[in-house]
Amino acid sequence: MARALARGWREPVLVSDSGSGSGRASALAAELGGEALSNAQIAERADVVVLCHKPAQLHDVARDLAGEVRAVASILAITPTSALCDAYPGTPVFRLTPNTPVEVGRGVTVYAMPSGAAGSELESDVVKLFERLGTVVKLPERLMDAAGAIVGVGPAYQALLVEAQVDAAVRYGLDARIASELVVGTMAGAAALIEARAYDTLAVRREVASPGGTTARGLEALERFGVRSAFQAAADAVGGSR
Repeated sequence: MARALARGWREPVLVSDSGSGSGRASALAAELGGEALSNAQIAERADVVVLCHKPAQLHDVARDLAGEVRAVASILAITPTSALCDAYPGTPVFRLTPNTPVEVGRGVTVYAMPSGAAGSELESDVVKLFERLGTVVKLPERLMDAAGAIVGVGPAYQALLVEAQVDAAVRYGLDARIASELVVGTMAGAAALIEARAYDTLAVRREVASPGGTTARGLEALERFGVRSAFQAAADAVGGSR
């Protein structure tokens, strides 16, 4: 996720791998023209430090940044704002959950903030930073885990839907590459149309499906074979792990 964010911003960044020796920070800095530094050096030089480490490392990293960090934007999974405030007392903290399409400027990020920082210039700066990567939606803290589950897993679900449609098309003789182009283009166009229709999915379906026609038969088959129950089961599985 750190790599996707950095690539999406498309400018030099200050990065650290927390001394793990993985070499990923150096590789990313070389790719983007930034610098690989220690956590403490980043805290001294950055206006906002974006936390992309494992949740279990929260307090270890906070100790490295203590006394220098100006503001913190965390993308740590299942780490509430209260935990961030405990780790960074007196420092403005932002809790966000982006998804991997931020790499191509088409991501979705949900975020929550402690009430004391709401409406501040710093909030505006952080929102603008992530708006460069796609859509940003502000939510109450209590909804962050639920929304994060949708946002985080969504690209994988969409990729699976593409695979399923491509596999079906290949069975009928289409080349896999051509089928992929058709499916992905149709998915992108459908998303744009749904947005243009104010998210009225029923209206979009009605525009395509005439009574008794091929689309209606296809939709009926999807319902019969449990597309809705499959997605609900997936939501329950993801939600139960958060």
